[in-house]
Amino acid sequence: VQLVESGGGLVQAGGSLRLSCAASGFTFDEYNIGWLRQNPGAEREPISCISGSDGSTYYADSVKNRFTISSDNAKNTVYLQMNSLKPEDTAVYYCAAESRGSWFCDRFEEGYWGQGAQVTVSS
Repeated sequence: VQLVESGGGLVQAGGSLRLSCAASGFTFDEYNIGWLRQNPGAEREPISCISGSDGSTYYADSVKNRFTISSDNAKNTVYLQMNSLKPEDTAVYYCAAESRGSWFCDRFEEGYWGQGAQVTVSS
């Protein structure tokens, strides 16, 4: 099983970035896929999730109306389009995948994880 994030970088406040999470080694449509972010000394925060089976989505209040999660099941890839970025969005962003047979969006503690992608938003 492998999850590989890409698309992080440095952007000015108000700018946009798109993160990608390419998944392999498991049946994509049986999993929930989430994007979580973490800053040093803080816990990982789930910010957006999508169901691989029916496309249900969740957004944390902190990113609602600015970030959009989507998936391409044919490519086993999940995207996070991040618009109107703020300095407080600066973090390492991880994608995670976990199957529990139901919809959820939380810390994915029993899931598979990617290596993380740094997003830095300058003011």
